[in-house]
Amino acid sequence: MESIVRQSVKTSSLFTYLKHLYQHHQENTLYVKRLKVLEKIIQNKDLHTYFQPIVDIQTMETLGFEALNRPEISDLFGTVDHFYEFVGQTDKVFLFECFCRNLSLQRFKGRLSGGMLRKDFVLFLNIHPNVLLDKSYHSGETLQLLKELDIKPQQVVFELTERSAVIDFVEFERVLSHYRSQGYRIAVDDVGSGYNSLKTLIYLKPEFIKLDRSLIQFIDKHSEQQQLVTLLMKYAEQAGTKMIAEGIERIEELDYLQQIGIHYAQGYALGKPAMDIQLGGIQVSGDENRGSH
Repeated sequence: MESIVRQSVKTSSLFTYLKHLYQHHQENTLYVKRLKVLEKIIQNKDLHTYFQPIVDIQTMETLGFEALNRPEISDLFGTVDHFYEFVGQTDKVFLFECFCRNLSLQRFKGRLSGGMLRKDFVLFLNIHPNVLLDKSYHSGETLQLLKELDIKPQQVVFELTERSAVIDFVEFERVLSHYRSQGYRIAVDDVGSGYNSLKTLIYLKPEFIKLDRSLIQFIDKHSEQQQLVTLLMKYAEQAGTKMIAEGIERIEELDYLQQIGIHYAQGYALGKPAMDIQLGGIQVSGDENRGSH
């Protein structure tokens, strides 16, 4: 009986081990397939670039646009988030970020040139904090590209996501000083979504604070959100920072933010991401056409 039990345990262990090997093989195969697709995207510039307006909600004039680069959805990448999560797991982050930066700037210039819009809009570029720390990134290549495209550094805002934690604040502050000396400005994205927000704001002193949509959705109905946004507004006023409310999808949210004096806003209620550069303005009435970003 004992020998049967021991044999059964051995068989079970072997099965578990073989199952583990199979899963590992499947994961490696999937990783290689995804990596090849990523390399092909970079090589062929196979990303769609959308521009979402950022609007001065006190005057309803468009300040500028956030550039959003999105791949075709496929079996390998079910969502845009899955795609960017994978990029972050590879050694292609720096290469991909540079590729996206160049693509965004080139398409921004090209699509502005094709219309009757003014040419001095601000462009917000999403950048991982670690990329800015890379010496290769601030070698002057971006300035050269801007010169070729006739875009001023003052028109470019590096948007740093708060979800990507900054570890060495002193070094990062020094690096940002380098960029600011060239004319670039800094925005901290997703403020209010994590514990690191306040420390990030104090050390980096961004020119723009982008309030996470979790603070903005239904803010007209929730006093807790209102109180937190009011505190952040007081800080921004003392620091000389402008605030951008993200994720506005309801007129009621827009009305409330206008009343309390928020500077700028972004969201479906003011303009969806579009391939063509389109001025922002009121897009919905009440709860109509609500949707996620």
